[in-house]
Amino acid sequence: MSLPEDASTALRVFQDAAGWEQRARLLMQWGERLPALDESARTEANRVQGCESQVWLVATLHEDHWHFAAATDARLIRGLVALLLARVNGLSAPALREVDLADWFNQLGLSRQLSPSRANGLNAVLQRMSELASV
Repeated sequence: MSLPEDASTALRVFQDAAGWEQRARLLMQWGERLPALDESARTEANRVQGCESQVWLVATLHEDHWHFAAATDARLIRGLVALLLARVNGLSAPALREVDLADWFNQLGLSRQLSPSRANGLNAVLQRMSELASV
């Protein structure tokens, strides 16, 4: 499966990073690039259940391709969510269901940095994306 353009860029940048410190800086930079989510979207209905951090997620469908926007107040999670969005934005619902979260973060060289609770939270975000895309 071919990657969305943002995902290809992320993969190239993270694979070129020299070690964890550089990846950590990149992670924070990706989080800073995450577009702000309108305050009106930070509702209970948009909050992802299963995350220790508060994460809000909204989805829009454009010509059979899903686009997601998200917000969180946790800096590290913001970077991880931004990388997840890079991987899934623009996918069809069937392609979205095929995304392997663990493999994606492994390719980025970030899997060892994902604590079980962070991995569970990101899986909850991906699961919520799939639910929204199957409506």
